[in-house]
Amino acid sequence: MTFNTYGNRENPSLLLIPGLGVSYEIFLPLIDLLKDQYFIVAVGIDGFLIGQESRFSSVDDQAAQAIGYVRENLNGHLDVAYGLSLGGKILSRILERNEIVIDHAILDAAPLLPLPKWSVDPLRYYQSLNVWTCYHWTGFWKWVFHSHYFDVLLEECKKVWPSGKGKAVRDGYKDVYTHKLESIHGADIQFWYGSKEAFVAKPQAEHLLKLCPEAHVELFPGMNHGQLLVDHPEEIARRILLTQ
Repeated sequence: MTFNTYGNRENPSLLLIPGLGVSYEIFLPLIDLLKDQYFIVAVGIDGFLIGQESRFSSVDDQAAQAIGYVRENLNGHLDVAYGLSLGGKILSRILERNEIVIDHAILDAAPLLPLPKWSVDPLRYYQSLNVWTCYHWTGFWKWVFHSHYFDVLLEECKKVWPSGKGKAVRDGYKDVYTHKLESIHGADIQFWYGSKEAFVAKPQAEHLLKLCPEAHVELFPGMNHGQLLVDHPEEIARRILLTQ
C-alpha cells in the first residue's frame, strides 16, 4: 500500500481509498478541490499500484496498513475518510476493527455482504475479464458501454493493470465478496449509492442500517457505480467540507 499526501499537515485530515482496479489518481480532481482545506492521504491499494508490480493480499491486510499509517502519522485520528467500492469495503473493515478514531466516514457503494458461495468464482473470473477488456479497450466496447464517465474508469484500469493483472482482480473480488461486515463503530457513518446500481447497493445499505441504525444513507438519482466521483467531484467536495 502506498500513501500519497497533499496539503498542509495542520489542516483537518482526509483519507481517500479507491476502488478495485483503479489507482489513487482517480481522486485527483477531488484532491484539487480540497487540498487547501485538508491534509489529504490518498492510498494506493496493493495489486493496483502505478508503476510497480504488487499483489492484492486481503481487505483486512489493507485495513491494517491504513490503520498503521494513521497511528504513526496522524496520532490515530482522521477527521474524514472516504472509500469508493473496494475502498469502502476496506474503510468498513477499519471501522469494524475500531483501532483508530474517524469522525466522519463515507462508504460509497461499499460491498458489505458476501455473495452466495456458488457465484463467487464465476463472477471473479468474469470481473477479471471485464477489467482486462478495459485495459485492452476497443471501439466495440466503447460502443457497448457508450458512457462518457466510463472512459475515466478505463484510463484508470490501464494505469494499474500491469501491477497485479488478472490475479489481483480475482483475489480482490473473492476477498471482498466472501466476508460479511459483522459490526461497525463511528460517530458519523454515511453510505452513498447511485440509483443505477441500487439492485446491488441497496442490500448493502440495509445491512449497514441493521448494524448501525443511526447511519445516514443517501441515494443519488441517475448515478452509476463511481459516477458521482467521476462526474461530480465538486459535490463530494462540498459534502466533505460540510463535515467541518
